[in-house]
Amino acid sequence: MKAQDLQFTQLLEGSKQFIIPIFQRTYSWEQNHCQQLWDDIIRVGSNPELKSHFIGSAVYIPETNVDAAIPRWMVIDGQQRITTMTLLLIALKKRLEAENLVEPVSAAQVDDLYLRNRYGKGEAAYRMLLTQTDKETLMLLVDDKKPGDDSSYRIIENYNFFVEQIAKSHIDVVWKGIKKLMIVDVCLQQGLDNPQMIFESMNSTGKALTQADLIRNFILIGLDHDLQTRLYNDYWRPMEVEFGAENYINEFDEFIRFFLVIHTGNIRIRKGDVYDEFKVYSRTLEIETLLGTLQEFASYYCRIALGTETDQSLAEAFHDIRELRADVCYPMLMEVYHDFHQDQISKDEFLTVLRMVESYVFRRAICDIPTNSLRQTFATFIRQLKKDRYIESVKARFLMLPSYRRFPGDDEFIRQIQIRNLYKFNRRSYWLRRFENHGRKERVPVQDYTIEHIMPQNDNLNTQWQSDLGEDWKRIHEQYLHTLGNLTLTGYNSEYSDHSFTDKRDISGGFKESPLRLNKGLGSCEVWNESAIKERANRLAIAATEIWQAPNLPEDILLAYKPLPPQGATYSISDHPHLQGGLTRELFETFRTAALSLDECVSEEFLKLYVAYKAETNFVDVVPQAKGLRLSLNLNFPEIDDPKGLCRDTTNLGRWGNGNVEARMEKKEDLTYIIGLVRQALEKQLGEEESI
Repeated sequence: MKAQDLQFTQLLEGSKQFIIPIFQRTYSWEQNHCQQLWDDIIRVGSNPELKSHFIGSAVYIPETNVDAAIPRWMVIDGQQRITTMTLLLIALKKRLEAENLVEPVSAAQVDDLYLRNRYGKGEAAYRMLLTQTDKETLMLLVDDKKPGDDSSYRIIENYNFFVEQIAKSHIDVVWKGIKKLMIVDVCLQQGLDNPQMIFESMNSTGKALTQADLIRNFILIGLDHDLQTRLYNDYWRPMEVEFGAENYINEFDEFIRFFLVIHTGNIRIRKGDVYDEFKVYSRTLEIETLLGTLQEFASYYCRIALGTETDQSLAEAFHDIRELRADVCYPMLMEVYHDFHQDQISKDEFLTVLRMVESYVFRRAICDIPTNSLRQTFATFIRQLKKDRYIESVKARFLMLPSYRRFPGDDEFIRQIQIRNLYKFNRRSYWLRRFENHGRKERVPVQDYTIEHIMPQNDNLNTQWQSDLGEDWKRIHEQYLHTLGNLTLTGYNSEYSDHSFTDKRDISGGFKESPLRLNKGLGSCEVWNESAIKERANRLAIAATEIWQAPNLPEDILLAYKPLPPQGATYSISDHPHLQGGLTRELFETFRTAALSLDECVSEEFLKLYVAYKAETNFVDVVPQAKGLRLSLNLNFPEIDDPKGLCRDTTNLGRWGNGNVEARMEKKEDLTYIIGLVRQALEKQLGEEESI
């Protein structure tokens, strides 16, 4: 590797051609980047005391198997600034030609020294070749031809920016500024330098590289140009096209993270670690196999998350899941889509799975169950399925989830959906649309309607409403206003206003004439009061169990899916000598009652040397001792919040139990504080999926 400080103009001088590898991202500098460059040029060009201005680096490596008459260099880093400076030089040439100027430099000199190779033929005549649409657009500008409507928007926009700036500036200042621009020129040696490692280490200015940029370059950068081009065109470019320009920028990194969750089993990959995780994963695969799998799952992601699915029934199901904002389930759905693609399940079975996932997410939201366990649930879900009994095993998996991950049953769902504030529910448009359109072939455009409070929102209800609701009208208004029984859809929101129920029912287009399912029964209702609200809420809640169905299996079938009890020796409280009486037994009974009350999912298991309390796995282990209880909390020591300083760091110390935090309980008065420490270990286990 040879590195040196160099005037930027010297970088372009001489017979040479810089080419952008096919896998590099297209030109992406925005006008604010160009403005900053322009301001630096004018500042340094107008100040004689400033001798130079550093604008970054250019890293390139010679391309193999090309005609040596015009040396070709593949740009590893710096393509954005080299392209931008080329646009600036083309704009400068335009003004020099228009005004027939030869000082401080002529248009012919700019063209001959920085833009073209005099003896090059065809594409070899240009000092720089970009990729895709950018290439054609830049060549047209160098040739002083007008680009067409399908040209690169960013290239044209930034070129026009420089034309406008140069038109109102002093040429001498501009040229002096350009000549003072310095760059770190890094020329790599083929076969000796590792371009990918150097690419990763470059701390360049401009737009930051995404994890996807790094991954694409990692896969393709070390290959010869022809192989790069084929792999890019066959695999990577189709992914970019299916994602679309904006979604590729905003969504591709997340797709890669989900892809790695699926294929590595690591559910705790943070967004910033995607590239490093991918490098480790990719070492075990042949490159074309890797790209083929990546492209396949990218297509699944686009269909599920970005709405590219062409099958109408699947598209509708994916839309409903997107509207629920349930992206946590995408790893599972991508795997199920793969099974569908491999003909392991039919389309109807696939739809059954999709609707179960939708029901699971919605029911939990209605029942206000914390969402922090959803990522782990979905990331690991498919690993435990029996593929020869697909739907049955999906149902069994859902039904056997522990309490904090549970699939809420009909009784819980019916109860909660009637009392939940559904007006301020952040999926309001979703549940209204699903209620109205469930089972319809001719779908109602719910977005054209507004939500209506049958009993008005106005805190100062008129005398008619007070009379209808009765003496306890304030309590009824406060309790039921935003709940299921009092909410519906209408196209007559302004006409209804705060009118009485009978007015809303009987006016032209009122509830009596409404074609909406949600308004069924309102036309025959005589008075709107607490009893009517509760009756309608119960009727709609029962209907909701048909829209968002819970899985159901006969008990004998479900029993076959339950794990077998552990084999080998079993232990009980009688196997622990220190728990046979005295203070330690009293402390233990007090502790176990409090620990088992922390959550329905907590279970107790007696082992030979300690007693384990677990949700998914052990979160605290209790070792009975002569003078009390020694607790091992399944946390790393820096994670514990222990203002009293009762805990001890046992990292790398031999101790029975799981975790690196030790605490002791030697008197009953310590229980409240000790349980507070234990709760931290439990909450970490239940919520650790949030690190994904």
